Amino acid sequence: MRIAVYPGTFDPMTFGHLDVIQRASELFDKVIVGVLHNSVKSPLFSAEERVNILKKATEDLPGVEVEFFQGLAVDFAKSCNANAIVRGLRAITDFEYELQMAQTNRILAPEIDTVFLITSLEYAYLSSTTVKEVASFGGDIHRFVPDFVAEEIRKKMESVQG
Repeated sequence: MRIAVYPGTFDPMTFGHLDVIQRASELFDKVIVGVLHNSVKSPLFSAEERVNILKKATEDLPGVEVEFFQGLAVDFAKSCNANAIVRGLRAITDFEYELQMAQTNRILAPEIDTVFLITSLEYAYLSSTTVKEVASFGGDIHRFVPDFVAEEIRKKMESVQG
């Protein structure tokens, strides 16, 4: 069985993330979306909220599971018996960082490959940071995230801003 993990913070999950998940699900028998708790970042949503959002967003994709993890993505991949780590690339700046990570992971776990999926052109500009910034100023984010995610972001922004 070909198993891949797609690790990330997904704060919030965007159409770009969904695009990568959907395409990865066509390449692998199982895709485990790993929601990272990164103590360095201050996420808008808790890890549990991000897991729940991704589960709802991917419920119709066969072979896709969503799990929380901490630590190194390569260790998470090992724990899932994955053959590959999937990463999305939007621009050359992503590639430089991702190449370094892929090479490091290859040293740590030579049995696990990194597979890069180039983001579809319609989402090449999109990032979670951009979504949060637009939302924080009351902008319309419905073209960036599913409707239910936009609503969750709106509620979260209201509670944060008071």
